[in-house]
Amino acid sequence: MAAAAKAAGALALALVLALAGANSEGDALSALRRSLRDPGGVLQSWDPTLVNPCTWFHVTCDSDNRVTRLDLGNLNLSGHLVPELGKLEHLQYLELYKNNIQGTIPSELGSLKNLISLDLYKNNISGTIPPALGNLKSLVFLRLNGNHLTGPIPRELAGISSLKVVDVSSNDLCGTIPTSGPFEHIPLSNFEKNPRLEGPELQGLAIYDTNC
Repeated sequence: MAAAAKAAGALALALVLALAGANSEGDALSALRRSLRDPGGVLQSWDPTLVNPCTWFHVTCDSDNRVTRLDLGNLNLSGHLVPELGKLEHLQYLELYKNNIQGTIPSELGSLKNLISLDLYKNNISGTIPPALGNLKSLVFLRLNGNHLTGPIPRELAGISSLKVVDVSSNDLCGTIPTSGPFEHIPLSNFEKNPRLEGPELQGLAIYDTNC
């Protein structure tokens, strides 16, 4: 009897923790929803009163009801990203391409340790690329092209061994292009149309002023 009660207690605790996690993720997505303008009503199903966000359109969850995908590309959304996105700790795909997202990339996205794909291309995002994105050790795809990003390409990104695709073309980046780690295999065309970008960095030479 005691063993059964103990097992039931453990199950109840697990359920409470799962619901707490789901609510935390729901809160994060609700913060994003509040920051976005949605003229087409594509986010109408995002009801913050539900127990978890797994029934919301454009949200995918795993078998434990943890959010793993946000598919919000090409939905005529505007507004800005929110730091609360960093709480989606199981997120693997963040797809917000081809919208009218403005503002900056929150450094909190660097907390998404399971993120495989970060697609923010063809928006109106400004500011710099956060060095904290170098913490995304599972990242394979980083597509930030077609925005208004400034500043240098963070060298921290060169430490992501899983990175296969980087596209930062058509921005206003400056400095030099990293050439170590995954950047050895990224084509130069993925850096073009950044008028202030100097070209590939030269390893082993003295640091020189790049006006960045």
